[in-house]
Amino acid sequence: MPAHFAAIRAVGFDLDGTLIDTLPDLATAINAMLLSLKHSVLTQAKIRTLVGDGAEPLVERALVAGRRAGVREVPVSEALGLFKEIYSGQMFRDSRLYPGVIATLEALQGAGLVLFCVTNKDGALARPLMREAGLEPHLAFTIGAHTREERKPSPAMLLRAAAQLNIPPAQMLYVGDSAIDMQAAHAAGCGAVAVSYGYDERIRGGAGSPDALIASFDDLTRLEGLPMQGT
Repeated sequence: MPAHFAAIRAVGFDLDGTLIDTLPDLATAINAMLLSLKHSVLTQAKIRTLVGDGAEPLVERALVAGRRAGVREVPVSEALGLFKEIYSGQMFRDSRLYPGVIATLEALQGAGLVLFCVTNKDGALARPLMREAGLEPHLAFTIGAHTREERKPSPAMLLRAAAQLNIPPAQMLYVGDSAIDMQAAHAAGCGAVAVSYGYDERIRGGAGSPDALIASFDDLTRLEGLPMQGT
């Protein structure tokens, strides 16, 4: 395990596919949007492959995948507004925290680590979701993407988190489920840990070159070198 884990003072997390299995409610909202626009619905397995880059790319890809011949072509902005309206009303209906998330966050906090979230999800969607899921008390702040330029794999949001914490990126660890999470972490100069249970199946083959690959969220407390007290 990388020796630099011993210098870690803060741990950041991706949201969808890392902290919360959001796919059920994302799929419901995407299909409700598609039906409203007279497009074909998609399987949850298909929608899983479209998740990870934020709401706008998800909607854009869903429109392409569900488009029906002869149906009016809808501007992405119009479809995005519809999706957000639907999703914001039921974002934690069938979604669930992954096993061990709360207990692990409490253990990391108990070890004196500062926790935060950096996600490609729009902050206007991410923060209410985290409140509903009971995550807010465990996280110092959440940074969501608002422009294409700052979305991961750009390191922009992680660098902003480091500046907000007033620590160098090398003292942060970032945990995610996708290759773009790992790319963003490496580009920012952070440690990079991948979870194998998320939405990007490529991660299991080493995509993104994580410093460590863990099978369950609570494996974080067992990373060699991480300053865990009493674990």
